[in-house]
Amino acid sequence: MEILLYIAITVLTFSFMELVTWFTHKYIMHGFLWYLHEDHHQPKYPHVFEKNDAFFIIFAIPSIALFYFGAVPKLNFMFFIGLGIFFYGIAYFLIHDVLIHQRFKWFKNIKNKYLIGLRKAHKVHHKHLDKEDGECFGMLWVPKKFHKQFKA
Repeated sequence: MEILLYIAITVLTFSFMELVTWFTHKYIMHGFLWYLHEDHHQPKYPHVFEKNDAFFIIFAIPSIALFYFGAVPKLNFMFFIGLGIFFYGIAYFLIHDVLIHQRFKWFKNIKNKYLIGLRKAHKVHHKHLDKEDGECFGMLWVPKKFHKQFKA
């Protein structure tokens, strides 16, 4: 029974991270930490790394801390909260950096309606080069209209 609780905590944390991402993206990255996020909105950024990559470290810190405090002195629920954050980080990397921005050319010919909808929504987000007037701040959940535009 305990394993079902840990699976539920991991899944709920993963889902909750979409809300955290939306809030962080809209109010922090496009707010007081815009100086770290701004280079990500510049077209054809010439460097391998962006200042925006600092957010991977910022989000990794609570996950690492929860892994530690969830494993010491014995396994507890905090470990699975850290696991949910970690899984969301992997999904974020694969969707945002690989699928959408093509920092790695792994998924070039995607035909999946859901994934194409995510890509379109993020492109709409990047139409705005400044921190104001943005839209589509989520990563895995975007308005339905972006999924309906796909024609097979």
